[in-house]
Amino acid sequence: MNIRGRNKVSPDFNMSSMTDIVFLLLIFFMITSTLVTTSALDILLPKASGKTENKKSISVTITKNLAFYIDNKVVNETDLEQDLLTLLGGKENPTIILRAEEGVPIEKAVKIMDIANRNRYKIILAVRPK
Repeated sequence: MNIRGRNKVSPDFNMSSMTDIVFLLLIFFMITSTLVTTSALDILLPKASGKTENKKSISVTITKNLAFYIDNKVVNETDLEQDLLTLLGGKENPTIILRAEEGVPIEKAVKIMDIANRNRYKIILAVRPK
């Protein structure tokens, strides 16, 4: 007479559901990491301690070859002030993030600071952390 039950619990662990979860997490992080990239030019900023604010504002970039950009759009140095006035005209507490690449003459950065000072714009100098 066989008294044992027919339903035996198997001590084996099935890993297929665990691997599905791992692959889904991997795909999720791969997709979201591509969305994190900033919309900025790839320049080498000077090093300094401190923190750059990351709120919505206009960024002015000066590259080593003295090309001026407003939010990834090439701008002439002569039209820079007029373009900034157009973009920041109706904003409350307008802010300019100045991203001057290492090796740019200080006169070019001071020109942007002078434009911000004349028009009462707040200016932030973007740097690399030490």
